[in-house]
Amino acid sequence: MSKSTRATKALEQAGAAFSVHAYDYDPDADKIGMQAAEALGEAPQRVLKTLIALVDGKPICVVLRSDREVSMKKLAVALGGKAAEMMKPAEAERVSGYKIGGVSPFGQTRRLRTAIDAEALAEPYVFVNGGQRGLQARLSPQDVARLLDAVVAPLTA
Repeated sequence: MSKSTRATKALEQAGAAFSVHAYDYDPDADKIGMQAAEALGEAPQRVLKTLIALVDGKPICVVLRSDREVSMKKLAVALGGKAAEMMKPAEAERVSGYKIGGVSPFGQTRRLRTAIDAEALAEPYVFVNGGQRGLQARLSPQDVARLLDAVVAPLTA
């Protein structure tokens, strides 16, 4: 597995302090983020999942704890919209440039407006997908929010 991806290159170019961690990805896992947390031996609140949603029909990147579910109502409000819904997996792959299970908020083919759940900023460090299945990048949650110029708001159901 290559540890050099568009996501890790984007982090390097931004001068971010991060480390890369590989794990055994289980394609049959019900909850990919929770499986990643278990495989890494990390608490679920420190392993963030990256989702691609639509707010008023526009693609949005959403980052939140792997043990939480996004509230579509809170997501829409946080981004000044009226309605939000999850993007279909095939469309999310096309828009982000990543395969489901390997979607990173960094290095997407088209930079999307990003929202990060406020709870994630309480941790001393977090893991986000490193740009491929079985690869995570560890960095501070404040750096995640800053580098993505993310809207920080309560987003969980």
